[in-house]
Amino acid sequence: MLNRNDIDILKNNLNFWSNLDEKDKNLIINNSIIRKFEKNETIHSNLNSCSGVLIVKSGIIRTYLLSEEGKEVTLYRVNKGETCVLSASCAIKNINFDVHIDSETISEIISIDINVINKLSKNLYVENFLLKQTVNRFSDVMFAIEQILFLKFDQRLASFLLDESYRNEKNVLTLTHEQIAKHLGTAREVVSRMLKHFSKEGYVMLSRGKITILNNSALEKLI
Repeated sequence: MLNRNDIDILKNNLNFWSNLDEKDKNLIINNSIIRKFEKNETIHSNLNSCSGVLIVKSGIIRTYLLSEEGKEVTLYRVNKGETCVLSASCAIKNINFDVHIDSETISEIISIDINVINKLSKNLYVENFLLKQTVNRFSDVMFAIEQILFLKFDQRLASFLLDESYRNEKNVLTLTHEQIAKHLGTAREVVSRMLKHFSKEGYVMLSRGKITILNNSALEKLI
């Protein structure tokens, strides 16, 4: 059951809220649940599963593609206070997108039941919200694909390290080579070789489970 703070989160994240009548507002409230996930736990896994609209109450969740061979590539992250609608793509006309979603950290999520979303999607304001959110996320998806197609791996790795540094507001990144490989859709050995090269050039310092950025400017010049 949602508490008052949870309901406020719904109001702040669903920009169509003021255009709903009380019946529809209560329909959302009564069909939303709090879901808690440990780090790296699966939230949404396949095309046949429609999880509804997800609002991140705390933590970070990761949306990614997964190949038949098990290779992953991160499309985008959803942070605290943000919304993910691709988990409800079955409610959006002409959208059929097979993404996987995991919790990157311990996370708490408000999940709005897909049947409610289906019902309310007939409302023009709700439909517009879903489409706008989808367009915004597809911009993130296209950016990820462009990097894969058009950037050399040293550029992609430099961009990833800088993005992580800016996002976490620190130069010491707690990441394994395997985790980076999953984000970038490549093999761990490829990541390790390039990081060793970066280390020899003085761009980064490597230690067990950590990467310290020593020269931001040099990494920026690679991109």
